[in-house]
Amino acid sequence: MLYNCVNKDCYENPVLEMDYSDPDVIRVGEDYYLVSSSFTYLPGVPLLHSRDLIHWEQLSWCLPRLPFARYDLPAHGCGSWAPSIRYHEGRFYVFIPLPDEGIFVVTATDPRGPWSEPHCIRETVGWIDPCPFWDEDGNAYMAHAFANSRCGIKHRIDVCRMSPDASRLLDDGVQVYCNPQLHPTMEGPKMYKREGYYYIFVPAGGVATGWQTVLRSRSPLGPYEAKVVLHQGQSAVNGPHQGAWVTTPEGADWFFHFQDAGVHGRILHLQPMCWVDGWPVMGRDRDGDGIGEPVDSWPLPLPAALPQHPLQPDDGFEGPDLALCWQWQGNPRQEWYRVENGLRLFMPPCARGESLLWYMPNVLTQIAPAKQYTMRTTLTLEDGEDGDEAGLTVMGHRYSALSLRRTGGEYRLVLTRGLVTERTAQGVAVEQVAAEQPFRGNTVSLELRFDPDGMVRYAWAIPGNTPTVIGPACPADKSTWSGARPGLFARNHLNRPTSGSARFDGARFGI
Repeated sequence: MLYNCVNKDCYENPVLEMDYSDPDVIRVGEDYYLVSSSFTYLPGVPLLHSRDLIHWEQLSWCLPRLPFARYDLPAHGCGSWAPSIRYHEGRFYVFIPLPDEGIFVVTATDPRGPWSEPHCIRETVGWIDPCPFWDEDGNAYMAHAFANSRCGIKHRIDVCRMSPDASRLLDDGVQVYCNPQLHPTMEGPKMYKREGYYYIFVPAGGVATGWQTVLRSRSPLGPYEAKVVLHQGQSAVNGPHQGAWVTTPEGADWFFHFQDAGVHGRILHLQPMCWVDGWPVMGRDRDGDGIGEPVDSWPLPLPAALPQHPLQPDDGFEGPDLALCWQWQGNPRQEWYRVENGLRLFMPPCARGESLLWYMPNVLTQIAPAKQYTMRTTLTLEDGEDGDEAGLTVMGHRYSALSLRRTGGEYRLVLTRGLVTERTAQGVAVEQVAAEQPFRGNTVSLELRFDPDGMVRYAWAIPGNTPTVIGPACPADKSTWSGARPGLFARNHLNRPTSGSARFDGARFGI
């Protein structure tokens, strides 16, 4: 992963040009920890670590799987929405909303895990974006928002009383803010306390076009007054949205937020922050109106400290398991794969009845490492039946793939384009062949190139030879709440039981 630096003393936004949607960040001692949404991709809720707020490494997944059978198949746009992370009395707490099932909590004493099984503290539909808060007097609370798509509410923030051990909510909560005229759509609340005031940081106005609002009160249950503290203004950063306030050991304040970058997902920015008359100002207040605008670059928060294991998309499949960067489109199953002298992907029939990539939980994907990258692998089809195939893909509402397919005892290179025509959780997808040609042998090197304009170009080669482009460029598209994702797959495209498998020698990225 390449990090943006103007020079050795400054950073450049976005600090993390990757799709870590809905970030929340805390500091414990001199270490910073970040969690983000994962939706249908599992394992879910990545936990990242940094020593300088700029360079990050992944330590763990907080949610190895979801405890509901519906997530055994892809549930696009569902699953784990905006989480929050807090550290309280020697334990990490991550609150995770599932908009169709309720509010869940996982805990750990070590951020590397193991994480506890998800515990439901409120079974409900439509509650999202929970954030716990422990007060000095021993009382605990949880702020949350609502999902309009589930319950018809989208512009209200509630606060509930919570047991101090975070095992249950003590009431149904009270509405602490609702003003749809000024703030249509409010979500992602993060609750803090400073100098006798309770603050709830809430993005408003929608993901792509909104602004950052802060609520303030002398009581955790309100009433709260509101102030817009960050907006796009004259900057190029649309909808500076949902994030977290962190303070360095030296007392400097910073604000993390995401920007909706379309096909590239939700990328992370870091804004300097200060306090004026009891209100935060984020970024730079260019016109003196008390509302900040995002900065393009700024002096580093702390001396640069490269992590021991930086975010890295490559995987040589040397075992004993997959690298942390990988996620499936549904609850993982060990029988889908084996890591042993390469990655061996098996080809179970798709339970949806059609072996289309959008329907398959066993598509192995990861967050795109940059706005422009290449991905390469060499694969071998092993044993198997007619219709077996394996290859590279870029997934989204418009997706594409280049594969080697067994057909009539021979092999063909097949370029496939997919389109999601109904964008519900299960969705309706169609696939068509965009190009194909015969290929001699069962081993091929494949390559995809993802360009900043969201176009994907595929190429193939006999191992060791120069790649040859196949077919037209394919348009990529974001998925439901996430950016386009590169990945690997193996399937029988006729959806027949097969003894076949595909062996990949690695996944290598160029940025």
